[in-house]
Amino acid sequence: METAPAKSTEKRQVVFLAILLLLWESGSEAILYSMPEETESGYLVTDLAKDLGFSIGEMATRGARIHHRGNKELLQLDTETGNLLLKEKLDREELCGETDPCVLHFQIILENPVQFFQTDLQLTDINDHSPEFPHREMLLKIPESAQPGTVFPLKAAEDPDIGGNAVQNYTVSPNLHFHVVTHSLTDGSKNPELVLDRALDREEQPELTLTLTALDGGTPPRSGITTVRIEVVDINDNTPQFVQSLYEVQVPENSPLNALVVRVSATDLDAGINGDVAYSLFQGGRASQPFVIDETTGEIRLKRALDFETTPYYKIEIAATDTGGFSGKCSVAIQVVDVNDNAPKLTISSLTSSIPENTPDAVVAVFSVSDPDSGDNGRMMCSIPNELPFLLKPTFENYYTLVTEGALDRESRAEYNIIISVSDMGTPRLTTQHTIAVQVSDINDNSPAFTQSSYTLSVRENNSPALHIGTIRATDSDSGSNAHITYSLLPPNDTQLALNSLVSINADNGQLFALRALDYEALKSFEFRVAATDQGSPALSSQVLVRVLVLDDNDNAPFVLYPLQNASAPCTELLPRTATLARTPGCHSSCSRPRSPGCSACGRTMARCAPPGC
Repeated sequence: METAPAKSTEKRQVVFLAILLLLWESGSEAILYSMPEETESGYLVTDLAKDLGFSIGEMATRGARIHHRGNKELLQLDTETGNLLLKEKLDREELCGETDPCVLHFQIILENPVQFFQTDLQLTDINDHSPEFPHREMLLKIPESAQPGTVFPLKAAEDPDIGGNAVQNYTVSPNLHFHVVTHSLTDGSKNPELVLDRALDREEQPELTLTLTALDGGTPPRSGITTVRIEVVDINDNTPQFVQSLYEVQVPENSPLNALVVRVSATDLDAGINGDVAYSLFQGGRASQPFVIDETTGEIRLKRALDFETTPYYKIEIAATDTGGFSGKCSVAIQVVDVNDNAPKLTISSLTSSIPENTPDAVVAVFSVSDPDSGDNGRMMCSIPNELPFLLKPTFENYYTLVTEGALDRESRAEYNIIISVSDMGTPRLTTQHTIAVQVSDINDNSPAFTQSSYTLSVRENNSPALHIGTIRATDSDSGSNAHITYSLLPPNDTQLALNSLVSINADNGQLFALRALDYEALKSFEFRVAATDQGSPALSSQVLVRVLVLDDNDNAPFVLYPLQNASAPCTELLPRTATLARTPGCHSSCSRPRSPGCSACGRTMARCAPPGC
C-alpha cells in the first residue's frame, strides 16, 4: 500500500474564536421556541421534523439526537415522529436565576450525514414565588425629635420571579404616624421607605408595631409580610454619613477566605456615644452572599469562595448606625474577576471504534469542547499529533469531526491511540486530553504469497505409499478469514500425467504425499502447480511450480542381451572391453573376465577363483 503524503510539521490547531467568526459569517441562526416555566413533563414543544423540513422517520434514519449544554437533559426527541417533548418540569428560577430572558440552548445533531441545528428554548416566568423578607422582624430606633416627612429606609423583600411577577408595591398596616412609599431603583427593584406623617412622643408611646406587606404583580398577586418594630428614642440630631455613596471594587474569584474586599467609612457629627457608628450589611441580596462586615472597622471580607462562572457580580448595601438609631447607607458594587480555573471539557457525541482499511475520509468521532471561563480563559484550541493519519475538522460552533486523512492500511498499522488535546488561551494555560482508540479492520487486499518462487522435491523410487515428500507454504498478511489459506493441486499442463494418482496435498497445511510407489525407470521427474487461496470475499489466490525428482535405486540386475542363455558361443566374443567385472563374494579380484550366464569359470584364472559361481 502507498504511504500517506507527508504532512506539515506545524501542529494543527483550531481556535474556538475563529470557529465562531466563521459561523457568524455563514449567517446561521437559531430556531427559537417559547413556553412558560413549570409546564408538565411530556409537553409537546414542537414538531421539530416539520420545522426543519424533514419527512416522518427521516430523523430516525439519519441518527438524529439532541445535545444539551450542561449535564442535565431537559428535552427529549422522538426521532420516529420528529416531536420535541419536555422531559421534566422546568423551573426558570433554578435554571436562569435573575437572568432575563431565560434561554436554554441546545443542538440537534444528525449523524448520517453530519449536520447541526442550533435551537433555543425561552422559558417565560410565571408567578410561582411569593415575596419574602430577609427577617421576620425589623427594628427601627427613631428619635422623638424626628420631623414629619422624614424617610426611614426598610429592608426589601426578595422574589425570585422577574418582571411584573416580582415585587411591585409595599403597604403598611393602618396607623397614625407612618405611611410607606415604594421606591424604584435603577435596576428595576423596589425598596420600601417608611415616611413619618406625625411627630412621635416617647412619653406618650415609646414603641410602635407595624405590619409591612410586599405585593408582587402577578395575577393573582402574591404577598409576604414582616413586622416593623419602632422604638422611640431621645434626641440624636445627626445621621452617620458615608465618605462615598458608592464603592466599586474588583475581586479575583480565587481570592482566599477572609481576604479584604473593601473598607467603608462613615462619620457622625454627634458627640459621645451618639457619634459611635456600627456597620452592618443592610441589604445584601440573597442569604448566600459571600461577604461579612466588621461592625467596628467597616472592613468587608470574604467568608465564602467566589465563582465567576456562577455569580460574576454582587451589589450590597451597607448601613452605618449610631447609638441613637440614626443610620446612613452606601452601596458596594463588587465585580468578580475571572481567573483561568476551569480546564476545557471535551464531550464525545458520536464515536466509531473500528474503521475499515482503504476507506478514505471516514468519520471517527464527533465531539464538542467547552470552557465556562471568559475572555482568553474561555477561548480554546484543539489539536491531535501531527504524525497520525487523521484530521480535525471544525463543523458547527464548538463541534469538531475527527476523520481519517486518506485510506488506512491495516497491514502497516492495525491500531491507533489518538490523543485529542484541548487547551484554553488563559495564563497559565489549562489543557484537557482525551484518548480515542481506533481499530483498523481488515479487508481482503492481499493475495497469499509462497515462501519460495518454486519448489524442487526429491523422492527415492520404490517409496512406500502415502509418503510425506515435502511441504508447500504460503503466507497472507491479512487477518481472520482473509488470511486463512487453502492449498490445492492444479491440473498439469501434461494431459498424459495422471497427477491425482501420483501425489496429494493437505488443503490445510500444504503437506505433499506420494500416493503410490514411484519407478525411476518409468518416470524420472514430473512437475505441477499448487494454488494457495484465502477465504476472503472475493477470494484471492496465488500459484507456485513444484518439481518432483525421482531418485534411482539399485533395484535391477544386469541383463545380457546376447547370446541367449542356451547358446554355446564363447562368452567373450560379444562383451565390450569396457564391461564391468561381476564378482561373487569371495571371488578373487584377479578374475579378468566376467562370467556369462551358465559359465562356471572365470577364464584363464579359474584356478584362483575357488568359490563356486565365480
